[in-house]
Amino acid sequence: MSPSSRERTESLPDPKFLTIAEVASVMRVSKMTVYRLVHSGELPAVRVGRSFRVTEDDVNEYLRKSFYSAG
Repeated sequence: MSPSSRERTESLPDPKFLTIAEVASVMRVSKMTVYRLVHSGELPAVRVGRSFRVTEDDVNEYLRKSFYSAG
């Protein structure tokens, strides 16, 4: 690995990937709801084999955008 490519990878933060079950737990919804969000494109995810992974940042961003303030 060249020094310039090593510097690039070292400067990037490692995203924390969550399983669908972990996302459902964080959001307090069912796994099916998370699957619907992923399949509709509302929640970005990457496919790893036959399962999906969602970054913690994407979950937080989705929740931030979906926040509803009453009053």
